[in-house]
Amino acid sequence: MTNTLPVAPWRLFAVEIRAVRRLSPSFIRITFTGPDLDRFADNGYDQRIKLALPLPGQRGVYLPQGPDWYAQWRALPEHRRNPIRTYTARAVRPHLHELDVDLVLHGDGGPATRWARRVRPGDEIAIAGPDAGYDGDHGGLEFRPPSTARLLLAGDETAVPAISGICERLPLLARGRVLLEVPEAADVLPLTAPPGVEVTWLPRNGARHGDRLVDAVATAADELLRGRADLPVGVGAPATVGAGVPVDDVDVDRTILWEVPDALPSAPLYAWLAGEAGVIRNLRRHLVTDCALDRRAVAFMGYWRQGRPDPST
Repeated sequence: MTNTLPVAPWRLFAVEIRAVRRLSPSFIRITFTGPDLDRFADNGYDQRIKLALPLPGQRGVYLPQGPDWYAQWRALPEHRRNPIRTYTARAVRPHLHELDVDLVLHGDGGPATRWARRVRPGDEIAIAGPDAGYDGDHGGLEFRPPSTARLLLAGDETAVPAISGICERLPLLARGRVLLEVPEAADVLPLTAPPGVEVTWLPRNGARHGDRLVDAVATAADELLRGRADLPVGVGAPATVGAGVPVDDVDVDRTILWEVPDALPSAPLYAWLAGEAGVIRNLRRHLVTDCALDRRAVAFMGYWRQGRPDPST
């Protein structure tokens, strides 16, 4: 009798680079291929995955194996620990054994940016992602809106891949606003969204990071909650738990800013915010305290912190 091990929600995929395409001054798309990528689950939206990158001087990636590989990886000495970074699965083509991941080329010189600038077809890495053979919730999806809520999606360039993936899967009748702050006008990318979802790109063009996004979110939230005649009467009133009250301040230099609550079925607005942690902290405070939006309908993720190296995950 053969013992079959249960399928885990996630697995390691050994992949190589099939293609590298520069999308804009700040964005690069990398297409991966691998013999078992037909088992990569195409969950869409903001599906989170992890890329394990080569160490300096290595062409490939050498990770511990087995179900406890992550714990083994964390126990390795730093000089033997391949950097692991979190990204979004931008597009999955299981029938072609292909996966696209869009990366932002920061100027911080971190391991992911250094790798992305020199990567070539044929290079090898490993990806931790959802296994299509698992019959259940894989995890790694943070977009959980009530079906009746208006949407407010906002973020900087690091959130563009996730927001793009979300917009492509929205139902045709979805309504709301999408706000994307990017370094420059040339970073505006094609984005597919339902006709009732208004997409606004906000090139900084040298302005301070977050300034354009903060102002745009404040305006959009006011319009969606109070200034729109087609919203139900009473929207915006602090009538639910956690609305209109001060939120706990978060020290984004010491703590990861990440909260993804289960959205309320009756919430009039669902906000999904991601990007630089200090900016996202301020936006969260504005929506919950100033706009009286129930905090259980605000998902916020501080992907990175300005002036700090990107952390190992």
